[in-house]
Amino acid sequence: MYNTALLDTAQDTAAPAFPIPANCHAERVVSVTHYTDRLFSFRITRPQSFRFRSGEFVMIGLPNAEKPVFRAYSIASPSWDDELEFFSIKVSDGPLTQHLQKIVPGDTVLMRQKSTGTLVVDALTPARRLWMIATGTGFAPFASLLRDPETWEKFDEVVVTNTCRDLAELAYGDTVVGKLRDDPLIGELVEGRLTYIATTTRETSPRMGRVTTLIESGELFSGLGQSGFDPENDRVMICGSLAMLNDVKALVEKAGLTEGSNAKPAEFVVERAFVG
Repeated sequence: MYNTALLDTAQDTAAPAFPIPANCHAERVVSVTHYTDRLFSFRITRPQSFRFRSGEFVMIGLPNAEKPVFRAYSIASPSWDDELEFFSIKVSDGPLTQHLQKIVPGDTVLMRQKSTGTLVVDALTPARRLWMIATGTGFAPFASLLRDPETWEKFDEVVVTNTCRDLAELAYGDTVVGKLRDDPLIGELVEGRLTYIATTTRETSPRMGRVTTLIESGELFSGLGQSGFDPENDRVMICGSLAMLNDVKALVEKAGLTEGSNAKPAEFVVERAFVG
C-alpha cells in the first residue's frame, strides 16, 4: 500500500533556502503520497493568477540553489481545481527528483508562470472516441483530462490505458479512475462512457503486455467492437517513455491517423516535453 503525508495546519510554511527566481511562483506543499519506491504524487497551492488548460505541463523546481533545476511536469489536476497536483518518478541521482521526492507538507516548490503542451482537446479534431495511451508517469496529463467536463463534452467515449511494470505502480491511475464516478462535477458524465485498461509488463495481473503488443495483436480493442484505430471515429493522445511514444506513434500513423498540434488540430497528439 501507499502512505500519505497530510497538511498539518499548525505547521508553518518552510522558508526557502535561496531567493525566489524572477518569473516564478513559490507555492506550499499541501500533501504528498508515496506509492512505491519509484513513484509519488504531491499537491501544492495554486496561485490565483495561474491559468492552464487540462493536459498541459509546467516547469517546476525547488528553492535549493542560486540557479535551481527546473523540469517539465504535467499538471495532473484539472483546470478547475483549487490546488495543483503532480505525479512524479523518483530517481536517486536525478538533478531534481533526488530532492523533490523528499518534500513534506509545508515545504516550498517553485513553478514557472506559464503552462503549455500538446495533450489538450483543442489539438484534436472532433470525433466519437478519445484514446489516452499512457505508461508510467505519462498518466499524469490524463488524470487532468479525465476530471475535466470539457473532455466529456467533446467525446462520446473515452478509453484510457495505463501500463506499468508492477501492480503497485498502477495505484495512482487506479485511484483517479476509481473516483471518477463519484465526482460531483463529472460523475454523471462518465457513467457508461469510460473504458479503463490497466496492464502490467512484469508482475502477473488480470491483463498483461506492453501496450504496443496489445495494439498489434488487436487485444486492446477486444470488447470495443473494433479491430484497430479508426481515423474517422478515433482520436489518440500518447504520453510515456520515448520508446513507447515512437512505437505507438508509428502504429497510429499506420492506421491512417495524422498528428495534430495546437496550431493545426488533427487525429492524434504526442507529448515530447519529458523525453530526450
